[in-house]
Amino acid sequence: MSVTTTPPTGTALWRDGDPPGDRIFHAIGDLTLESGDHLPDVVLAYETWGELNPARDNAILVEHALTGDSHVVGPTGPGHPTAGWWPDLVGPGALLDTDEHFVVAVNVLGGCQGSTGPGTLAADGRPWGSRFPRVTIRDQVAAEARLADALGIDRWHTVVGGSMGGMRTLEWVASFPDRVRTAVALASSGYATAEQIAWSQAQILAIQNDPWFAGGDYYDNAQGPEVGLGIARRIAHVTYRSELELHERFGRDAQDEAPGESGRPRYTIESYMDHHGSKLAGRFDANSYIVLSEAMNSHDIGRGRGGLSAALAPFAGRLVLVPVDSDRLYPPRLSREVALAHPESELATISSIVGHDGFLTETDQVATLLREVVSGASAHDTTSTE
Repeated sequence: MSVTTTPPTGTALWRDGDPPGDRIFHAIGDLTLESGDHLPDVVLAYETWGELNPARDNAILVEHALTGDSHVVGPTGPGHPTAGWWPDLVGPGALLDTDEHFVVAVNVLGGCQGSTGPGTLAADGRPWGSRFPRVTIRDQVAAEARLADALGIDRWHTVVGGSMGGMRTLEWVASFPDRVRTAVALASSGYATAEQIAWSQAQILAIQNDPWFAGGDYYDNAQGPEVGLGIARRIAHVTYRSELELHERFGRDAQDEAPGESGRPRYTIESYMDHHGSKLAGRFDANSYIVLSEAMNSHDIGRGRGGLSAALAPFAGRLVLVPVDSDRLYPPRLSREVALAHPESELATISSIVGHDGFLTETDQVATLLREVVSGASAHDTTSTE
């Protein structure tokens, strides 16, 4: 399989010997990365729903975001500490109807839920840790293309993803334009912006400056950088929500005294952030968080291809860009920029007070959109002039 057999107490990741749950594992072999480094014996963990038809033209790829995994739908249970992250999306009669479609979701290269990542054993029998090479969004999509080959999928019916999953969706369009019929990128962009990279740096430094980080080689330690990972998640979560949503939901409400600080109120928003910080630290690996954050920073489909328009020009399929109107991390202008770079693309906006996470929370709007797209109907509105 793909990760350490020594149960680490300082991190949360799926490891060889754990219940596989609904995961399937496929060894794609050695992978030459954009950097020129070679990553040997790469394994991808994935889940599927439905059946590939004889024409092999009904396959849909669902791309997860930064801390997601292949468990798109399904309950908690052995091997799956959390329920599916996009509930009710996949299944018989669902939006992605498994009576008609073969749905695939892959734990991304560099992740910590079964695919090769920094917690994986290297050839010397020790976890990669600090030695894990830098991977890019293009590397991740190249790995997914190997898996598609193994599954007999020459062309995806639809590739859909939000946030980092939207980055991979657009990279599929740029890297393999003939292998995608329809692409739907939600709350994403054609490249990582300076502000996104700045937020990412703060999160990475929070982890690296945890005294238990040990330079990334903490897997055999009694404790790992859970505090730093929790701080990173708090930083990220502020960017995932809008200022107005946080204000209306929490305001200046206080619920009790701050721990260890007599007389100082613990604001409700602080409790909310503490919850999300500790929750992630209990289910994710800090090294993977860094590796995947750096991969997101690398995202630029126009890099080395003559810019955004040139990168998208070979794609003759259907491209749907879906911003969230209150998203401050991936503001709508970034989706419009991609739409303008590919004149035949469509723009369908999700309206939400939530912010970036609206692509996950506004289930009715997402449902309507995906139902139209997967059925071949037009999205809400198109743009080539906006």
